[in-house]
Amino acid sequence: MLVDFILRLVVAGLLGAIIGLDREIRAKEAGFRTHFLVSLGSALIMIVSQYGFSEIATMQNVSFDPSRVAAQVVSGIGFIGAGTIIIQKKFVRGLTTAAGLWATAGIGLAIGAGMYWVGIAATLLTLIGLEFLSIVFKSFAFHTTAIIYSTDKQENLVKVTDKIQQNKQQIVSYSSEKELIGESLFIRVNIVVKTKNKNDEYELFHFIQTLPNVTVEKME
Repeated sequence: MLVDFILRLVVAGLLGAIIGLDREIRAKEAGFRTHFLVSLGSALIMIVSQYGFSEIATMQNVSFDPSRVAAQVVSGIGFIGAGTIIIQKKFVRGLTTAAGLWATAGIGLAIGAGMYWVGIAATLLTLIGLEFLSIVFKSFAFHTTAIIYSTDKQENLVKVTDKIQQNKQQIVSYSSEKELIGESLFIRVNIVVKTKNKNDEYELFHFIQTLPNVTVEKME
């Protein structure tokens, strides 16, 4: 029995790590270690829920439901998932990673219950959803690009906005703040744009980068 429990923990951890590796490669908020621990912990809680109360079950006049212990994983994982969600103006990031953590917890529960093939199948379907469906939908859907840049020239902001409008692209969110660096006043802009494809994304990035007195800090 002990060997079986250890095997369940090992398999659950490995399956969670596989999903986490995908998130790690994409530099998402929750990566390899987080998914590994979520799946491992879920499997452990399921094992405890199934076998940890055997002595109490033999007592008379005692009513309890050990499945409630495992049930708390589903609601408890919401706290971890919430930590991966970032709200930036009207743009929300991290929902897919949060959903992946929720699915990983479910996989851990399945393996912890001894349902190996269900857990393996769920892992494969999760990876298909994260990778294959992403490629399929991106082929005909808009790309969302976040660019952070700074400049000390107000006219550069107008040029960037005009360029986006000329390309018939949509601004999802826009924010700016002024920063005093030395004796110069810089404007730091955080803009999220919907582009039709990667070429439009790189073209916009190159345009901003070639403007005078502009520093592109980040693009994702």
